[in-house]
Amino acid sequence: MSAEASVGSHAADSAQSAVSQPACHGTDAHRNQGLLGSKYVKLNVGGSLHYTTVQTLSKEDSLLRSICNGGTEVTIDSEGWVVLDRSGRHFGLVLNFLRDGSVPLPEDHRELDEVLKEAQYYQVQGLIQHCLSAMQKQKDVFESVCRIPMITSAKEEQKMIATCRKPVVKLQNNRGNNKYSYTSNSDDNLLKNIELFDKLVLRFNGRVLFVKDVLGDEICCWSFYGEGRKIAEVCCTSIVYATEKKQTKVEFPEARIFEETLNILIYENGRGSGPGGLHLLDSRGSGSSLGAGQSEEEGAVGGDRRVRRIHVRRHIMHDERGHGQQTVYKD
Repeated sequence: MSAEASVGSHAADSAQSAVSQPACHGTDAHRNQGLLGSKYVKLNVGGSLHYTTVQTLSKEDSLLRSICNGGTEVTIDSEGWVVLDRSGRHFGLVLNFLRDGSVPLPEDHRELDEVLKEAQYYQVQGLIQHCLSAMQKQKDVFESVCRIPMITSAKEEQKMIATCRKPVVKLQNNRGNNKYSYTSNSDDNLLKNIELFDKLVLRFNGRVLFVKDVLGDEICCWSFYGEGRKIAEVCCTSIVYATEKKQTKVEFPEARIFEETLNILIYENGRGSGPGGLHLLDSRGSGSSLGAGQSEEEGAVGGDRRVRRIHVRRHIMHDERGHGQQTVYKD
């Protein structure tokens, strides 16, 4: 009697198992057919919910198209959301690219790299090429920016200038190297010299090496080098002898600085090494006249080669009393 009951129970279990297995396969088939046959798709990407169409996801031969046509297995929750185990931060950008064919990309390099990683995961080739092109543009812009070295020692400066094959413009800017007070316009003129340095960097980028020296002895002094030697120097500081105290004055000879920058371009690519280049530099044309209050000194360096030193009103005696009083300049 018990044997018959055991056989009957085993038969019942087998019949129940046979019924339950087809039911399970029918559920999976229903899931795939539902995704294939539906017009709209609900996507849960790392908790970020997106509602789109099968047509949008199928525009490119990508992982998303494979999900839509059943070629890739996906997880669908009880509410019908397709669950993708990815960060949803940039998935909206991926969808917008599929919708429009183009999309603005983030300018930050790190975020752009994140978008590229998502595009590679979803195998959206158009977006991958778009990201790579944007990265190449960023690289080109970065490489075109002139890097201004900061000199930390005189030895480092000499080595850099001696080995550089380009003309060199150096600005010594050490405001703290002063034992007197500054005149009222000195701070503005010092700032103008620094701004001019930045403008020249942009103007002659790639043709001239620009060096900013903040540890030198001069408060504000421009030096111009060609083929490893100093060609000219423009000193922008002077001492003003007032009635009761001395003051340091900073000038802004913009035209003269720009002219000397143009002069050293003849040393670009070694063009100033010949006699013609030296003659062009030493014989100053009509546009090289000194401005008011400027003086020029020439010192022999290496035979006939000379360094032009232009000083702006050095050692000035100035009476700062009321208007109409006599002003005396002492050279």
